[in-house]
Parts: sequence; structure tokens; C-alpha cells
Amino acid sequence: MFDRLFSMLDAVNPLSHELREHLKSILVARNIKRKEALLHQGQVCEYIYFVNDGLLRCYYEKHDSQITSWFMKENDVIISVKSFYTQTPSVENIVALENTTVLGIHYKDLHQIYVQFPEFNITGRILTTQYYIQSEERLYSLRKERAKDRYLSLLQTQPEILNRVPLKHVASYLGISLETLSRIRSER
Repeated sequence: MFDRLFSMLDAVNPLSHELREHLKSILVARNIKRKEALLHQGQVCEYIYFVNDGLLRCYYEKHDSQITSWFMKENDVIISVKSFYTQTPSVENIVALENTTVLGIHYKDLHQIYVQFPEFNITGRILTTQYYIQSEERLYSLRKERAKDRYLSLLQTQPEILNRVPLKHVASYLGISLETLSRIRSER
């Protein structure tokens, strides 16, 4: 159950045996069925999750529509960022698109790990930096790139998403209408 997570963390910064054993004792495993929510808007995100297997979608609601902000799959970390770090109600929903298994660390446990195992601060900093860069790249893409270029970038960087996610969610993630996505796909 922990192999995939530990492999990912070791690739970032090797874990000590003691830290590995401590993580095993505090990690919470959750199985989320397809279409089930991991987090609802208005709830406080109390856990940071590692996706062991499956696929989740993070979205917020705007008027009568759902705007997809992220897809997270195997080996990804998923949280409602502002809610988790400020321990305030989330403006986002996180829902499983497939049957999914996640491993979670509670907010308080994470901070205790940083104190008890200072080497994990390096891991946390590197992961936070990686996800912050991805977030900035996504914002840049939405603001600066043409719709077709955003689609081609997704096709190049995460082609499996197109096979695993309904096209209406892909269109929302790309910031375009389903009709525009269909037209772009037919041009290829």
C-alpha cells in the first residue's frame, strides 16, 4: 500500500527508516468510489492526499457551471491548497472520476512531522515548489496561449487524461467550450 508513495518521496529526498515507519503509523487510507466526493465546497481540507491509484477532479462552481482546476492521478498529491494551509472552508470540490485509493496525512500530523523529522522539510519544500510551478504554468497557459495550444500541450504532457476524463471536464480544464474542443480535435 505504501510502496508507490515511498518511491515518489524517496525520489524527491530519501526517507529515513524512522520517518518511513512513522508515516506508516499515521497515514490514513481512503477508498473513494467513482463520483464520490473527497472534499465538498465549504468543508475544511484537513488532509493532504497522495493518489495511490485512480483519478480525481478538483473544481469550483461559477454560476451554473463547474470549472475544473486540476486532475490528479497516480503519484500526484491533491489538496484544496488555500483550505488546507489556512484551515478554512474550501471553495473547491474534489471528486473521484474513477474508483480511487488515496493516502492522507492530517494537517496537524504534517506539522508534527516537520518538527520531529527535519529532513521532511526538504521534501515538503521541493514538492510545494514543484506544484507551485505547475500552478503558475497553468495560469500562464490560460492567460496567454490559444485554445489549440493549450489542448496540444495537454496532449503532449498528459495524454492519458484524454482517455480517462469526460471531454466536458477536459474542455472546462482548458478554459474552452465543449464545441471548441470538438472543433480542435477534429482539425487534427
